[in-house]
Amino acid sequence: MYNKVILVGNLTRDIEVRYTQSGTAIGNTGIATNRRWKDQSGEQKEEVMFIDITFFGRTAEIANQYLHKGSKVLVEGRLVLEQWTAQDGTRRSKHSVTVQEMKMLDSRGDNPGGGSYSSSSYGTSAQQQQESSYSHTAPTAAQAAPQQQNTSAPSVPEIDIDEDEIPF
Repeated sequence: MYNKVILVGNLTRDIEVRYTQSGTAIGNTGIATNRRWKDQSGEQKEEVMFIDITFFGRTAEIANQYLHKGSKVLVEGRLVLEQWTAQDGTRRSKHSVTVQEMKMLDSRGDNPGGGSYSSSSYGTSAQQQQESSYSHTAPTAAQAAPQQQNTSAPSVPEIDIDEDEIPF
């Protein structure tokens, strides 16, 4: 089966990072995306979606360092169903996205030039290779070699989005 989600939007809150006992970072936040269309009468309509997203490992640390509420970001990941028992004993559930790849899209001074980062299932050697190849700014000659060697990560498609289409 295939489970892949690609979202472009703005973060709805700052990233909350916590660490597991083994030291793995987990970052939680939300993303807002929107869709605009015209109905049959020609009236402009808009639908806004708010989706919880989770970053793991080095991706969580990088996202926490460079992203904040309102940051524009493209995330690619998988849809997960979270289930828990509330304090009143009722079973609760929600869907969220576990981020596997991220591209920072801010073009303002907050994040000059943007940046991208990919990770596979956290805790694997593939992720460690990708973590070592991440560079927020232009890579030096020493950094460029590992980036060129890492061809296992899928590429994120380029999406042409007008800034007016983002709800924030």
